Amino acid sequence: MRIKEIPKEERPREKLIKYGKENLSDAELLAIILKTGTKKFNVNDLAINVIKEIGGIEHLKDVSFNVLNSINGIGPAKATELLVLSELIKRMNKKNKDIKIRYTTPKIIYENNKDLFEGLMQEYFYCIYLNSKKEIIERKLLFMGTLNKSVVHPREVFKEAYRLSASSIVCLHNHPSGDYTPSIEDTILTDSLVKIGKINGIPIVDHLIITENGYYSFYEDGRLK
Repeated sequence: MRIKEIPKEERPREKLIKYGKENLSDAELLAIILKTGTKKFNVNDLAINVIKEIGGIEHLKDVSFNVLNSINGIGPAKATELLVLSELIKRMNKKNKDIKIRYTTPKIIYENNKDLFEGLMQEYFYCIYLNSKKEIIERKLLFMGTLNKSVVHPREVFKEAYRLSASSIVCLHNHPSGDYTPSIEDTILTDSLVKIGKINGIPIVDHLIITENGYYSFYEDGRLK
């Protein structure tokens, strides 16, 4: 049955307007995102098939482009739209999780940020800007690629701190190799940032190296001097 053959009041968009979003099923909500079906499936059936193929709507946040694109009726355009939706969900969840969390220990920092690095094959460098209560003002991805002092420029780190009126900074980056031991470049960069932070009155309170096997904290190791 084509979507036009479904009574108007039973179509997902019309049901949402009439009854509210909370009264629609997962498939009906997804159908609105997909917008159209195919010659073989109307949009409702396509949405149901997508949910079945990924093992439930809760798995949408973890699914890849290739998996979505391989589903019958989902081409590159729809796969891209669904990936955008899943990324927005992740970011909203991250924002909600950040509310009123105080970054007082390396363990808390690690637990609340390790998912940023899942599945990454190159190094990503983040700065977390904190207020005077050690609550997050903003988390910002500053650099991607091999980490060294020439790539991660302190100017960019502290420019954002001034813009946000941050009281302190936590630095994070990953080692895709799985070995969280700091390299010589990691140590040189950290020492440089710590010195500049002291001069500017915006201290670097920790630098964590995160891997799938755990984390290393310069603060815990007594190396933030």
